[in-house]
Amino acid sequence: MGTPREVFVPDIGDFKNVDVVEVLVKPGDTVKPEQSLISVESDKATMEIPSPAAGVVKEMRVKTGDKVSQGSPILVLEETETAPAAPARSAPKSQEAPTAKPGPVLAAVPAPVPAAPAVGRTEPVSASAQLPGTIPHASPSVRKFARELGVDLVRVKGSGPKGRITQADVQDFVKGVMRGAPAVAAVSARGGLVLDLPQWPQVDFAKFGPVEAKPLSRIRKLSGGFLHRNWVSIPHVTQHDEADITELEAFRRENAQVAEKGGFKLTMLAFLVKASVNALKEFPDFNASLDKTGENLIIKKYYHIGVAVDTPDGLVVPVIRDADRKGVFDLAKELAEISKAAREKKLKPDSMRGGTFSISSLGGIGGTSFTPIINAPEVAILGVARSQMRPVYKDGAFIPRLILPFSLAYDHRVIDGAAGARFTTYLASVLSDIRRTLL
Repeated sequence: MGTPREVFVPDIGDFKNVDVVEVLVKPGDTVKPEQSLISVESDKATMEIPSPAAGVVKEMRVKTGDKVSQGSPILVLEETETAPAAPARSAPKSQEAPTAKPGPVLAAVPAPVPAAPAVGRTEPVSASAQLPGTIPHASPSVRKFARELGVDLVRVKGSGPKGRITQADVQDFVKGVMRGAPAVAAVSARGGLVLDLPQWPQVDFAKFGPVEAKPLSRIRKLSGGFLHRNWVSIPHVTQHDEADITELEAFRRENAQVAEKGGFKLTMLAFLVKASVNALKEFPDFNASLDKTGENLIIKKYYHIGVAVDTPDGLVVPVIRDADRKGVFDLAKELAEISKAAREKKLKPDSMRGGTFSISSLGGIGGTSFTPIINAPEVAILGVARSQMRPVYKDGAFIPRLILPFSLAYDHRVIDGAAGARFTTYLASVLSDIRRTLL
């Protein structure tokens, strides 16, 4: 039997009450001298506390999440005798160096990143071609373990605190590869996908002329991460089409005064919402979402339409709930209310959740077509440009008609090109026939 020995946290410098982020051994494990026992982390570095001797772990005195300082107990070690090392060849002796006790192994880590959807960047690393801000969060021993197995940690999703990659995560990744599972997409500290691209160019723009630094608004910072995620993770296809809205616009103008008496405007957007609901009922796969596994389509039996609103601070997408149960005047009134609330920064968080389909209208500004980015977890979004009077050949003559161009972006994992074309064709027919729009 060996001699029981209590192992304490050694001198770790000017660090106190640091977090235990990983326990690397358990009772019954045999450890070697200088083998890492636990990993601790401050806001500046990760440190691995090594074993001062060989032995068997009898009892653990710490667990993940505990806070420790110099002198805190780690475990009880039953020391075992080790065979003496083979004598080395004699060499010229210089000064005798004192025998040093095993000290903590340190590794610099990025500062913890607050949970926010905006895309952020920290110092880039050269281990592999990564976007800045994607340093794998792992201890030195896990990094060594991964190197021995040939695993690029940027492709491993961490399950530990703050997304830390553990040895078990590396093992699970290897098992998945051995089973033929697709490699896990690399994930940054903020949860965005990482592409295997060259690092972002670092340019001193002031060298070329006068510049001005303008901070992004909070809305743009928050939405930027979502837009980036949606664009790189959803295979977008955009179908362009147009609708003859001559009769629809005439009807809108005839009833505009009725709406104005009620204190709101009867806009074309209200008709677009109504027509979109009709099309979604005809093609339910567009009013759906993929589940987490990506193997099932969740078709929704409700119709909550998100409408992009341009504000001085950026784009927001409030949701009109149960649009199928509301008439055009009701929709127009609600659109006016939510647009005003958005511009006055009075939207509540719940008013921007639960959408099933979105519409982005640039008709009041201009353009002929554009590719809107799908608002995940939705599978489609409608982009509307400015309507124009055009000569249309009909019954042997050219007649002026008001034409509305629109673009439908859809998730190609769910919707193929034929379905996309059928949807836009049906939507154009609904918009061209006022009777169908109001049904």
